[in-house]
Amino acid sequence: MKSLLPLSLRRALGGWWHDRQARAKKNALLQSLAGTGAACNVCGWEGRAFADDHWHRDSVCPDCGSQVRHRLLAALFNGWATGFDEASLLSGKEILHFAPERQLRERVRKAAARHVTADFDRGDCDLRLDMSAMPTVPDAGFDVVIACDVLEHVPDDAAAFRELRRILRPGGLAILTVPQMDPPATTDEDPAVTGESERERRFGQKDHVRMYGDDFSQRLEASGFSVHTITAEAFSPAQIQRHRLAPLEKNPGRLATNVRRIYLCTSPADLKAAM
Repeated sequence: MKSLLPLSLRRALGGWWHDRQARAKKNALLQSLAGTGAACNVCGWEGRAFADDHWHRDSVCPDCGSQVRHRLLAALFNGWATGFDEASLLSGKEILHFAPERQLRERVRKAAARHVTADFDRGDCDLRLDMSAMPTVPDAGFDVVIACDVLEHVPDDAAAFRELRRILRPGGLAILTVPQMDPPATTDEDPAVTGESERERRFGQKDHVRMYGDDFSQRLEASGFSVHTITAEAFSPAQIQRHRLAPLEKNPGRLATNVRRIYLCTSPADLKAAM
């Protein structure tokens, strides 16, 4: 029977079946988590608990898939932390958004005066860019750069920091997140580690080239940025609990990112110059 169907039709049927199975699985998960007590501040889903991921239980939105870092960013944009909100950080800005996450991409686009997306591999972005060398991007071309969980993939992050400084306007802002070891430690990196299994064992994922430690701020400051760090502690205990802005329980694994940090990095000096 398979040989009687054109390849294009077999592919279409396969895609339809996969989508149907995925929807059924998602619906079953949503039903199992129905209730009250937890809410996603990205998509508005409410239930009794979040779903689990590899590192932490009760941490992933079963509807939109948001993780702790996405909801922490949404809380920041919502103005839940004193002194920061979407209006001051995003509205009316020209923004270059690396590896745009589907959970926040549309929100950033609507707030921005110009929203340009970029990635090294993905085909759904405006630009194909290597963050460590962006000759096609003009000096001082953007007000804001967003790059969440990107730099751990970049072999030469020092060059990436310099490029981010170059393409930002005076007083421009880079909004960055990276996975970090817990407890905090010195960044672990070794360019000689190229095998996928060894990278996964040492850096947490097969396409990571390092695992950052608590010295990430110092690396940014050494490149000329002024750095302000936001963690879940900037928000109320009720917000942290309801929206899971931090894991409910720490994972004892060395590579678990138990404390998510948002780095607001301004060039050249004062954070307030970007606002």
